[in-house]
Amino acid sequence: MQVRFLPGAPVMRLLGIDYGSKNIGLALSDERGEWAFPHSVVANDRKTSDKILEIAKENGIKEIVIGESRDFKGKANEIMARALDFAKSCAAAGLIIHFEPEYLTSHQAQHIQGTNKMIDASSATIILQSFLDKRKNQATISE
Repeated sequence: MQVRFLPGAPVMRLLGIDYGSKNIGLALSDERGEWAFPHSVVANDRKTSDKILEIAKENGIKEIVIGESRDFKGKANEIMARALDFAKSCAAAGLIIHFEPEYLTSHQAQHIQGTNKMIDASSATIILQSFLDKRKNQATISE
């Protein structure tokens, strides 16, 4: 069964985040929540939350998807601890938070496009698209 979107259906735009120690990659979905696209890369500094919350506001974002960073043994790593703090600040601002495994997304992005200044945004795109695909598949199964 195929999921159908009706004209005038609510906007389901989401923000994908590849949280890194130096930079944070951002990706946006289309308005129907089907496709992810690279948006930007922002420096991870003390104004990061404010910058990202402003981008979310400008784009009508209600939900964000943050890459779940784990080591090769499946345990949360140092980056994940910082990402959780970031997620708490976003939740306090009223955003719905989702986590999506991000195992080797930077490597995947580099393989696809090579190394450039948008690699973190491309990684965020892979994270967000994975989440959107799972959500779409779950909606299709439940119908």
